[in-house]
Amino acid sequence: RARSFPELVELNVGGQVYVTRRATLVSVPDSLLGRMFGQQSPSELSTDTKGRFFLDRDGFLFRYILDYLRDGNLVLPDYFRERAGLRREAEFFQLRDLARRLAPLVSKENSIGDEAQGEHEQEHDEGALASTSTTTTSSLNDPRSPSLKCGYITIGYRGSYTIGRDIQTDAKFRRVARITVCGKTSLAKEVFGDTLNESRDPDRPPERYTSRYYLKYNFLEQAFDRLAEAGFRMVACSSTGTCAYTSSDPNEDKIWTSYTEYVFCRE
Repeated sequence: RARSFPELVELNVGGQVYVTRRATLVSVPDSLLGRMFGQQSPSELSTDTKGRFFLDRDGFLFRYILDYLRDGNLVLPDYFRERAGLRREAEFFQLRDLARRLAPLVSKENSIGDEAQGEHEQEHDEGALASTSTTTTSSLNDPRSPSLKCGYITIGYRGSYTIGRDIQTDAKFRRVARITVCGKTSLAKEVFGDTLNESRDPDRPPERYTSRYYLKYNFLEQAFDRLAEAGFRMVACSSTGTCAYTSSDPNEDKIWTSYTEYVFCRE
């Protein structure tokens, strides 16, 4: 009966769509997913209107469940605020080892799944782990924690897009040349880490401000994810656009440039 499942399985988890291998879902045989996709048939499982297997659970946190199922390891982002919720999801999916590792104590690197972490989490080592841990779940979830500095970060990008003939299919609607980061140096490094390019303003002291950093990637959504995971929220944005090139030939595209800034705050 299990062979009737396709090798690649599409899931709708709380509205979020995931595609993974069936082998990943059954990697822990005694878990809920292991039984669903290892012992039941597709006709026994709920599906959405597009035929994807439906799970009425937290779609955002399910990404970490999948990460754990792939290789038994899981690395959480810095200042991860959903640890308790992720533990609840692990318990629902009957991933007992993951739920145990998501106990309130966390390691210095906020990493779950490596051998050293597993050893430290044994009962006879709990005291030692508590003495070496630098962060607890309560401090991560408490916005008043002194480890979470308040402040503003402004994300800016200069982009270009074309407006041309309707039949042109290869026109690039948004092309981001570079994403700049403005704000206090310590906050920028906390949020973006090694993805922050400091070459234009090296050796800037932590408590000084800069407007010359930029990111090593050009996906705005990736920057927004980092800020959200660090507890920031968007409070303002502004944008301007100008026509940089136009031609009297109606068959030629008009090229527009724009500059946009997004202001994020952590209170």
